[in-house]
Amino acid sequence: MHIDLRSDSVTRPTPKMRKAMAEAEVGYDVFREDPTVNRLEALAAEMTGKEKGLFVPTGTMGNQLAILAFTSRGDEIILSADSHIPNAETGAACVLASVGCRGVFTPDGILRPADIEEAIRPDFVNKPRSGLVCLENALGRGTALPLDLMEAAYNTARKHKLPVHTDGARVFNAAHALGTAVDQIACFTDSLVIHLSKGLCAPVGSVLLGPADFIERARRYRHMLGGGWSQAGILAAAGIVALEDMVDRLAEDHEHARYLREQLSALPGIAVDYTRADINMVFFTIENEALRDRLRACMLEKNIRISGHKNGVFRFVVHNDISVEDIDDVIGAMQMLIASL
Repeated sequence: MHIDLRSDSVTRPTPKMRKAMAEAEVGYDVFREDPTVNRLEALAAEMTGKEKGLFVPTGTMGNQLAILAFTSRGDEIILSADSHIPNAETGAACVLASVGCRGVFTPDGILRPADIEEAIRPDFVNKPRSGLVCLENALGRGTALPLDLMEAAYNTARKHKLPVHTDGARVFNAAHALGTAVDQIACFTDSLVIHLSKGLCAPVGSVLLGPADFIERARRYRHMLGGGWSQAGILAAAGIVALEDMVDRLAEDHEHARYLREQLSALPGIAVDYTRADINMVFFTIENEALRDRLRACMLEKNIRISGHKNGVFRFVVHNDISVEDIDDVIGAMQMLIASL
């Protein structure tokens, strides 16, 4: 077995998920006749305090459906420049919804009221219309967006009659880090997409959540994009297990991430970034250039998969398939490599 620290998207479904998938009651979801899909959507809506949910294959599709449902062609969406939508969704917002991305650069990736106010376009014939504000919680940089800042951003958008969508790929991680319930985060956004296939370990799927009329528009766009499910209850069954059994378990990932940070900090020439340490991600830099350039290949030789560095910064992500013993093996491999240089 290998150790994979590249992402929490590499998690494997649990035995209980596999059993639930094998036994799932199914129907044709395009006709809204799949009872397991219906149950998943209702469960996600109840947990987040939203009116309705829509089961979708990926978080990217969920984000794009929200943009399609909230905006018109030629609009502009306001969001952090380093968020997932403009950086990791293949320019989909520009292609599918024909909207522009007004990315705001901030030191910590957080949109504050002044950032939103400045980004909103004046109402003039030669300007694109500001149509949507997009937030992220937790942020991809490994931090949770505090509730007071999320509320401030939401209220600013509402003042200008702009809807707010939140990419909640790791919203349950954020809730744990903030010591709150996920519905307390969800109340400061009009729509929200939650991922089932990251730290929650389902093999496939996300749920887009929001008002009933919004979800109806999104459902039509989902079908337009080829996202109409057949007997999707087989997949939704794993998502139900994810929401019922795996949310509280995320605390273990956060604890393992803390342990990994401590062990990395003890290695010579390793600098851990503790400003990005809210959730299950560990960011660090390596002083030795030779070690920095060789780390990925050398770790792969020991059956440890990691991502390459980005501008000198490495990211390790712990998840359900990473144990304390695995972390010890990773640290041992790095110790041997450091000693060899």
